[in-house]
Amino acid sequence: MTGTTVDSAGVREILESLPHRYPFLMIDRVVGIRGDEFGIGIKNVTFNEPQFQGHFPGQPVFPGVLMVEGMAQTAGVMCVVSQIIGRPKSVYFLTIDKAKFRKPAGPGDVIEYHMTKKARKKTMWWYFGEAKVNGEVVAEAEVGAMIIL
Repeated sequence: MTGTTVDSAGVREILESLPHRYPFLMIDRVVGIRGDEFGIGIKNVTFNEPQFQGHFPGQPVFPGVLMVEGMAQTAGVMCVVSQIIGRPKSVYFLTIDKAKFRKPAGPGDVIEYHMTKKARKKTMWWYFGEAKVNGEVVAEAEVGAMIIL
């Protein structure tokens, strides 16, 4: 079962689905949602984000670990809006595996988090994610999360 059909989630649905808030919300919207099977999180990287004050002054690079967090947040939104389960109390990161960082991303880039479900067991999900800028993979990882009802 893949739940209900929801094509996209905007900021309102993201805020209803996840406990994250600025400055730790790493996605602006999720598009192309196919239940809990697949979705694409969108992050518009802007120069005024707080991580660029120290990463790195004069040569801003969006931290790879925040890309992995964006992948996990995308997957979390997909799980919640697909309505396979009830409204969660919390969403917890379980695992990060096989993370690879290929190219830097920075201000002005639009990062797309392409998330594909690998497995699900009760309230736990595992996804493979690719972060892409202009169609080119800049990072990838396998992530797992648990939803607490």
